[in-house]
Amino acid sequence: MKKYNVGIIGATGMVGQRFALLLAEHPWFNVTTLAASGRSAGKTYEEALGNRWAMTKPVPENLKKLVVLDAVADMEKVAASVDFVFCAVDMKKDEIKALEEAYAKLECPVVSNNSAHRFTDDVPMVIPEINSDHTAIIEAQRKRLGTKKGFIAVKSNCSLQSYVPALYPLDEFGISNVLVCTYQAISGAGKTFERWPEMVDNVIPFIGGEEEKSEKEPLKIWGKVEGDKIVCAESPKFTAQCLRVPVSDGHMAAVFVSFDKKPTKEQILAKWQEFAGAPQKLELPSAPKQFLNYFVEDNMPQTKLQRELEGGMAVSIGRLREDSQYDYKFVCLSHNTLRGAAGGAVLLAELLCAQGYMD
Repeated sequence: MKKYNVGIIGATGMVGQRFALLLAEHPWFNVTTLAASGRSAGKTYEEALGNRWAMTKPVPENLKKLVVLDAVADMEKVAASVDFVFCAVDMKKDEIKALEEAYAKLECPVVSNNSAHRFTDDVPMVIPEINSDHTAIIEAQRKRLGTKKGFIAVKSNCSLQSYVPALYPLDEFGISNVLVCTYQAISGAGKTFERWPEMVDNVIPFIGGEEEKSEKEPLKIWGKVEGDKIVCAESPKFTAQCLRVPVSDGHMAAVFVSFDKKPTKEQILAKWQEFAGAPQKLELPSAPKQFLNYFVEDNMPQTKLQRELEGGMAVSIGRLREDSQYDYKFVCLSHNTLRGAAGGAVLLAELLCAQGYMD
């Protein structure tokens, strides 16, 4: 695979920092450009970060002295310097939509961690193991935008990355209803315990917009490309409750599911064990070898023990058992800033490169 020069827009935020770490030694991607708000522009990355670096590993040496550009004012300079960009900006939704479209129209593909374009009809929202075929909509999007190379592709919300991958392989049994309760880490809010002391020894039973995303986004992932848009599926029916819990990283979900044709427990376990998608078949650099991992112990998976499984890109599942109101219940765990955010976007970019969309 050829080397691609890439940029990180929103490089100083928590997800941008995670991108910086993941890309520092990536075999395909070479970070040549960093961009952020006007407050950071003109400073070296190290200076722009100041005391805001939130990762456990240090700032990559090869990025420390890169001068940060203004994501808006220097847009043409950014676009001209890279093959594509990762976007993780903290702006209003309408501003993000406009920014990402502007980059795409400058013939700079955008792989976005943001939610702004998740329900734009011709923007693929991809979990690479599940709906890699949705990238076919890019040609329709390019036609709308009037571009030859530029487009936008997005990853789904971080909370979905734990439970949707566990449900999708069971689709042949006719999933009818899903109830999910998510227990989400504070890094999902871009925070650490040092910056959010009120989260210590606390649970907050509300995360703005999260329940709507958790109920709606799976239906786009389950949807189909039809003509010039992605048509959302009408089922399964999802209902969600999302809580913020005092955990640094890792989103857990308690899942309750009903089927049209109830499978046996052995059939479910076999589906999880056998499941692999395009990233595994293509042997993409960030792909976990075993995507779904079932733990037989009653007290597993645990956030602290399993969130880093396969570099934080695998999903952990446990406690599969029959339920008195639904057919089955189980728990899932994924790393929200790796699989759920920056890592998922890097894997999506690898898929897009392998499919030829970045050339």
